[in-house]
Amino acid sequence: MTEPPVHLELRRRQGLIVRWTTTESSYFPVAYLRRMSPSADARALRESLATNPLTVIPTPASSAPLEATSATLVGNYAVRILFNDGHDTGLYSWKYLREIDPGLAVPEPAK
Repeated sequence: MTEPPVHLELRRRQGLIVRWTTTESSYFPVAYLRRMSPSADARALRESLATNPLTVIPTPASSAPLEATSATLVGNYAVRILFNDGHDTGLYSWKYLREIDPGLAVPEPAK
């Protein structure tokens, strides 16, 4: 099990900063969090895009810039992030946040 972070800071227009117990920090931009939502509908859209690049992406109901309006802890294992486009069904577990951390270096393929 992944250790919970020691601090979360939500910057509504920018993103989420996570400070882990290892003194590492992770930064997740708002648009990236929304795109990588672990919700069933977002996961299905990512899978569809992976197999069909011509998949129609739903358009937002509003032309307002995307924001994370709030974040709520769910037990000791996840955070729920609400977005101004109405999306609020994804639970970002600490393990999942570690898996999708955009700051992690991707290893070079073996030659």
